[in-house]
Amino acid sequence: MIIGFDIGGTTIKGAAVSSLDAVGPVRRLPTPGNDFEAFAAALRSVIAENGTKPNCVAIAIAGVIDPDSRRAICANIPCVHGRTIEADLEKALGLPVVIANDADCFALAEAVAGAGRGHPIVFGTILGTGVGGGLVARGKLINASGGFAGEWGHGPVAAMLAGDPPVAIPRLRCGCGLEGCLDATVSARGMERLHAHLHNGAVLTAEAILAAWQAGDTDATRTIGVFVDILASPLAMVVNVTGATIVPVGGGLSNSEALVAEVDRAVRARVLRRFERPLVVRGACRIEPGLIGAAILGLERAGHALRTA
Repeated sequence: MIIGFDIGGTTIKGAAVSSLDAVGPVRRLPTPGNDFEAFAAALRSVIAENGTKPNCVAIAIAGVIDPDSRRAICANIPCVHGRTIEADLEKALGLPVVIANDADCFALAEAVAGAGRGHPIVFGTILGTGVGGGLVARGKLINASGGFAGEWGHGPVAAMLAGDPPVAIPRLRCGCGLEGCLDATVSARGMERLHAHLHNGAVLTAEAILAAWQAGDTDATRTIGVFVDILASPLAMVVNVTGATIVPVGGGLSNSEALVAEVDRAVRARVLRRFERPLVVRGACRIEPGLIGAAILGLERAGHALRTA
């Protein structure tokens, strides 16, 4: 048995896991962002509630482990940013610890127990507050030792002309320090910025834009057309480079099945390989995919055979 955690900037979610079809009740508690001792104590409290010492602790976290220094790059949880977090938590918890990026854990969950089952190469993508991704080849994370593979949301690659007819797109500044990243342009907030740019500063949430689009609103239809055009070409290039045969989508924007279907049509028109079936699909692990992905890593670390329902 292992204890799995999915840790974001605001919430820690933890549960005992003995197999992928035996995940205990998920406990939620606030993330102590500025106090490492409080952070470790929060994890200990979940472990103690289980009553049995786990084989290891497995964590999906909203950050990246540098593969060389083993230090966490985790801007939204300051108390772990820059720390050798695996080693520090092993000392604080007295247990083996395995940690991976939350988008990597999503991709692994989809590859093992979700829409990617049976596919040799799975690229899981996140479209939500940010744009991220993870790559799984033959059931194994490319980032098994940490790293930045799959981070297609960063890099100055967003189109400067998009839509039909084409319209000029500003080089939006990204939180990573670059301009023109997909994270700033086709995230949920990016969709809102695009809508304001296209329609004289109009302010709508991404949810409202999507609802208006599905209702046939002309302005929202224009926004979604530009949004999909910007997103589809880089994602098609990711598919060409990785050879992925399925692209499960998670994050808040994946709640719109119509948007995922629109992205799928655009991407399949731009990849080299012809797919007669959907390629970009809504992720099948709708409940706690980050925790499930972490659990997979933890169960493997503990030597458990994986079973899926």
